[in-house]
Amino acid sequence: MNKSLKRMATMNRMQVTGLELFYKKGYYNTSVDDILKELSLSKGAFYYHFDSKEDFLVQIIENLLTRKVYSMLIEPIEGHANTLDLITECFDDALETAVHNEMDYGFVLSNFINEFNGRNPEIMKHLNNILQIWEVNLVSALQKGKFNGNIDRHVDAEGVAVYLISSYIGIRTLMVETAPSARKYRYMSQLRQYLKSMEPKKVTV
Repeated sequence: MNKSLKRMATMNRMQVTGLELFYKKGYYNTSVDDILKELSLSKGAFYYHFDSKEDFLVQIIENLLTRKVYSMLIEPIEGHANTLDLITECFDDALETAVHNEMDYGFVLSNFINEFNGRNPEIMKHLNNILQIWEVNLVSALQKGKFNGNIDRHVDAEGVAVYLISSYIGIRTLMVETAPSARKYRYMSQLRQYLKSMEPKKVTV
């Protein structure tokens, strides 16, 4: 393995471990020493790859967290099938993953937003960028559904997108440690009814 690939592999391993620790303990409760201990690396190795703990987190957000949210909550709704079905399947799959996660501490993006809001505007910019990408993609999918005739043309796509994001963050919080499977089932039942209400109204003659 050449030096460049080896460096990238080391950085990726450090970031994956860092994300796991920050998710479990929180950013401010995790020290660089905690990360190094987990990785069996020296301080020199850490600062060779990253300028600071904050720089380390920024790279985790850009390289891992953005990709994680995209693959789980954005990419699945970018297809050409019925938009409402795609959203239902996407949320169902994402929540099912959480149900089977034995170390579930909630939705990592909202955890970070709660931790950094009012404490670190620079980090908040990166986190809000992910939220905005998610929102824009949801709005785009909903607008496509309206154009294709799968969603009633009077539906407020922006309002629905905000509601869906808020409800997803909310249910992920409620699922932590308390009957996740039952909570997911009830949430998905209501979500299906909500999305069904957006279908075009059939005109009776």
